[in-house]
Amino acid sequence: MSGKMTLLEARLRAMTPARVRLAPEGGPVVPRRPVHRAPPPLRARAGAAEIFRTGIKVIDLLTPLARGGKAAMFGGAGVGKTVLVMELIHAMVAGYDGISIFSGVGERSREGHEMLLDMTRAGVLDRTVLVYGQMNEPPGARWRVPLSALAIAEHFRDAEARNVLLLMDNVFRFVQAGAEVSGLLGRLPSRVGYQPTLASEVAQLQERIASSGRASVTAIEAVYVPADDFTDPAVTAIAGHADSMVVLSRAMAADGMYPAVDPIASSSVLLDPLILGEAHVAVAAGVRRAIEHYRELQDVISLLGLEELGAEDRRLVERARRLQRFLTQPFTVTEAFTGIAGRSVALEDTVAGCRAILDGEADGWSEESLYMVGTFEEARAREAAARKAETAA
Repeated sequence: MSGKMTLLEARLRAMTPARVRLAPEGGPVVPRRPVHRAPPPLRARAGAAEIFRTGIKVIDLLTPLARGGKAAMFGGAGVGKTVLVMELIHAMVAGYDGISIFSGVGERSREGHEMLLDMTRAGVLDRTVLVYGQMNEPPGARWRVPLSALAIAEHFRDAEARNVLLLMDNVFRFVQAGAEVSGLLGRLPSRVGYQPTLASEVAQLQERIASSGRASVTAIEAVYVPADDFTDPAVTAIAGHADSMVVLSRAMAADGMYPAVDPIASSSVLLDPLILGEAHVAVAAGVRRAIEHYRELQDVISLLGLEELGAEDRRLVERARRLQRFLTQPFTVTEAFTGIAGRSVALEDTVAGCRAILDGEADGWSEESLYMVGTFEEARAREAAARKAETAA
């Protein structure tokens, strides 16, 4: 039995890691580096206190991403994780002064082909690395995909002192591949059938994503939440390492609120007055309070109706509903399906628009005027056009 296990382990170690493409003419990344390395020591790390602007309103306002930090996007099947990651790639890679690395763990070949075409059309393939391990690959190869991407990121960070944007889709499949390898090696499963080394494997991956004094590695990771269970051991293990947590809500997706980012469950260590300023944090806190108060009253509204609320509660609920709609946004990657041109909104415009809604400037407006728009001024123009058309009719 021990001989068979040794042979199996040797075969897993000998598996070819994910294929890497660095430039249109292809070819492997040189020089070669081991995919298994120790994380940099604490004294060599640099702190992450600078915001990475994405142009996506709800993220920039409520869960700002840190340049040189780790952001994780959690959500079940079909709530928009991959679409959000693709939009971030469109929004950030073209204007990013550094190397972009995309790690596709257990990806479909169609998704990988679309990514390659998108990068080619955007003209950024010459500074982009695509690392893929398709879902039909053996578990050992899929498990090495993010490790291979990290080895490449470390090369650019340490040897060339270049900033790196690392995107991973999907980290849960890394855990899944590790569980398959663990089972093949004959280890007894732990909680919910996961490998007993779950926490240490996730930590070894996440702790290597670090910035040095010379260059930064910014990671954006999509994480599948099985059966929408946020207490799943894999989800909690990954969440413990994230600086920014973007939680996608199935209920918001069902209501058509895209991106379906839950403003209450999402969080970021950067949401601090010393980093973002008092005005930004005050508006973000006001948005959260309004939406949370609206959720507390939803059962009462569904039973008795909005008219039974007091004047103050009714005003807060109406503003919260308008805030939810203002934080929706059309994406460039969905333009072919929706027919709506994508919008990228500056952080200052997002903060100003939310402050205007909290101050009551949109009271009396139609909620549709704020749905799927960019800036508050665009919503104002839409409301004015709707009123003009109504008067003319």
